[in-house]
Amino acid sequence: MSTATRSLPRTIGAHAVLLTYTVIALFPVIIVIMNSFKSRAGIFGAPLTPPTPKTFDLIGYTTVIGQGDFIHYFQNSLVVTVASLFFVLLFGAMAAFALSEYRFRGNTMMGLYLALGIMIPIRLGTVAILQLMVASGLVNTLTALILVYTAQGLPLAVFILSEFMKQVSDDLKNAGRIDGLSEYTIFFRLVLPLVRPSMATVAVFTMIPIWNDLWFPLILAPSEETKTVTLGAQLFLGQFVTNWNAILAALSLAIMPVLILYVIFSRQLIRGITSGAVK
Repeated sequence: MSTATRSLPRTIGAHAVLLTYTVIALFPVIIVIMNSFKSRAGIFGAPLTPPTPKTFDLIGYTTVIGQGDFIHYFQNSLVVTVASLFFVLLFGAMAAFALSEYRFRGNTMMGLYLALGIMIPIRLGTVAILQLMVASGLVNTLTALILVYTAQGLPLAVFILSEFMKQVSDDLKNAGRIDGLSEYTIFFRLVLPLVRPSMATVAVFTMIPIWNDLWFPLILAPSEETKTVTLGAQLFLGQFVTNWNAILAALSLAIMPVLILYVIFSRQLIRGITSGAVK
């Protein structure tokens, strides 16, 4: 029996497992988006079927846009996420370059210390973080969220990027030094373009927890001016009556940036994941 014949059942089995996982992962997203275009009766009457001319209704979207000040919440989430991603990628890449390029006393211990940030949830320090923000006068500001999310994303960014930067050719960097390039120029013009797949991987893995987080916006920025999308969606949750049309519409709109980011960086993300697996 040829190798191709023997590997065919394995290939079919692997694709079947991946297809099953994809269906399970996408099923809740499809249900949310599908029911966001239904009336309340359609949601409770047939939640697993697509909207029909009888059940199709945009009342959820009109409620979210008209009453929920969703655009403002969306802008807050966008500002917090983009700013946090920028600082995580910038400082994470610079720290990873320093750890992978330079050898100094405590280099290994510094890497292990940063790795602790991956294993220990930042929420364990919520009380201390809140006290620090109160003392700094940053409560109910987007700056507080940006600082927390930057600190939350840095350990994973440093851990991933340092492994990729170790694979960058030393000859390329030494040639740049011979040509008189500064370390900053080598970092920004030679190293960063070569680790773009890993940067995309870090961006996706960092953005999703930030965009979906409810814990820190509820504690650090609960005011109307600083509410994020996830916190703003709570407006439609009531003790006795819940506006499911508005909730599903808000969640559907909140899903869009994550999907767009994945479409944009999907190729770089897959390259980064597969490269890390090969390494």
